[in-house]
Amino acid sequence: MTTLPPSPPEDRFPAGRAAFPHRDLTGIGQLERHEVLYILDQAQRWVELNRQRSKHAELLSGLTIINAFFENSTRTLLSFEIAGKRLGADVVNMVAATSSLKKGETLIDTAITLNAMRADAIVIRHGSSGATQLIADKVDCPVLNAGDGSHEHPTQALLDALALRHALAERGEASEDFTGRTITICGDILHGRVARSSLLCLQALGATVRLCAPPALMPAGIEAMGAQVFDDFDAALEGSDVVMMLRLQSERMAGQFIPSAREYRHRYGLTAKRLKRAASDLLVMHPGPMNRGVEIDSEVADLAGRSLVTRQVEMGVAIRMACLDILTRAARGVEGWETQA
Repeated sequence: MTTLPPSPPEDRFPAGRAAFPHRDLTGIGQLERHEVLYILDQAQRWVELNRQRSKHAELLSGLTIINAFFENSTRTLLSFEIAGKRLGADVVNMVAATSSLKKGETLIDTAITLNAMRADAIVIRHGSSGATQLIADKVDCPVLNAGDGSHEHPTQALLDALALRHALAERGEASEDFTGRTITICGDILHGRVARSSLLCLQALGATVRLCAPPALMPAGIEAMGAQVFDDFDAALEGSDVVMMLRLQSERMAGQFIPSAREYRHRYGLTAKRLKRAASDLLVMHPGPMNRGVEIDSEVADLAGRSLVTRQVEMGVAIRMACLDILTRAARGVEGWETQA
């Protein structure tokens, strides 16, 4: 029999819906610091459930979740599907190859169609920035952004924060936030929605964030968001507590952004040699999928005690369970959550 872990104490947060007043989760940019912390704390309950032999809860029994993925995905789609099913919801996956968009239907018409099916929550992944918000404006149920173009990927940033929290706690450095930590994000910052969401999330939790990329892959004016900008990876790593590697988003590139993959690895790849020059306790992260031998070497990606790659995948299910739980509380009539924002 499944033993459902108790809800975490909420006396640190505003009561009821005031703890998370948003109907949708379309970006980290919409969240206050305490709202980010609230999601992380709620997710801990599901980390514990997911480590039990029996992992099934019935909180979302009778609800229908639609995962509408207009862009290819493995980790994110599976993670949302597992999250919904472990909470007891009916989960339906809609993938781009079988959608009516291939027949010329507009995104707005697709949104209207999904809304008419009376889903209780819709998870959207789309190749165009802003598509998730467009759909959210047309439907009556909560919408979760599973990645929209080069804009944001909020649940990825949240799961990365949770994975880092766990890793630091295991080192005896438990803290609810990352105040005093320096975190470097290296890779395709220009096209990487993970970079934007992670920057916002980590800064909200008190971290100093460094962004490192070739000049052609660094967004103009990104300093205005409070990031420290580097084009020298070794300099960016100096004094860093964590490094998050991002892959080259070749599917979003039109033109030549780097001389070659070999040159990119030489200057921006996290190799074993480069890791040895960094702090001995530097933690390594990567949201996946990884291009081994380009932005990260296998020896580093699989390094026990330093790499958090598989832990990130584990925390992804817990974070998405927490988000589905929180955003459907109004529909479920949870006390204090009845009034929509």
